[in-house]
Formats: sequence, structure tokens, C-alpha cells
Amino acid sequence: MENLCQKCGKIHSGWPAITFSAPYSFNVLNDEDKSRYVKELNEDFCVLEYEDQTDRFIRAVLFQTVTDCCEELQYGVWVSLSEKNFDEYNNNFFSQEQAGTYFGFLNSQIPEYKNTIGIKTNVVLSRGRQRPEIIPHLDQMDIDFVRDYYDGIAKADAEDRINKVISSRK
Repeated sequence: MENLCQKCGKIHSGWPAITFSAPYSFNVLNDEDKSRYVKELNEDFCVLEYEDQTDRFIRAVLFQTVTDCCEELQYGVWVSLSEKNFDEYNNNFFSQEQAGTYFGFLNSQIPEYKNTIGIKTNVVLSRGRQRPEIIPHLDQMDIDFVRDYYDGIAKADAEDRINKVISSRK
């Protein structure tokens, strides 16, 4: 996919996104627990219903700055929401006018980082049925991923991550 860069005016080919088909909380369940606790799982929503709590997740995007080129590394991630925010987002999912910001916790383990589960985020809704964008909170700069989100990563690191993900899925 070729895109005209707004920064440099050149055409770039665009990298594939690093995506996660389900939240981390789903992936760590064994088959028996998946059949027991998974109330819903599709490409946009996941609900895990336990005896004492219900966890709700939505699919979102996160863009990581690449410092030595004009492209961004895109991730298709999952984030947990409160019941109120999940229900509001779900009920308005097909609306072209949905906008706003929710609080959520990242629920995808980003490759090359120790632990990205539970990073506090703003979930920024977009008009026109785009997936929401995740913005990590600045008060977590002691976490490598959050620091790299704000400071950026090198193009070689971005390409290395993409290649590792592609080769691991073959």
C-alpha cells in the first residue's frame, strides 16, 4: 500500500501492522477455561465472564513513532474498558459520529518489551467507524514501551519487529 507522506512529500510503501487476534487475557486461558469463560470474541470485542468479575475488551490501534523515517509502526491491540464505557462503545459501534475518550488498560503483549499488560491508556474514539487510537499515559515513562512510544524507535528496530512477527506466524 503506497501513501503520500505528509512530512516529506514522498510516496512510502507502508509497513504491515503488528496485530493481535485476541486480548492477552484470552490467550493465556487453556481450552477448558476458554469454553467456560468466553462470552464473546470477535474481531472488535471480547468479553470474559468469570464467577466474580467480567472483563471487557475492545480492539484498537496504536501508532509508534519511527525516528529516522516518516512512517509509523502500527499495532492492532486490545484494551480493557469499564462496563459503562464498554457498553457505551458497543451500543454506538455502528454510529458514524462516535467520538470521545475513555480510560483503559492495554491488554496486548507487545513484542520486544518485558511487560505491556496493564499500561494505562487513553482510548480516543474516532468518527467514521475507525478503530479507537490508544495513547499511553505520560506518567509511565519508566516503562520501556511507553518511553519508546513518546521518544520513538529506529527504522531498523521497527523492521526487525515486523520481520519477527511475520516469521513467527509462518
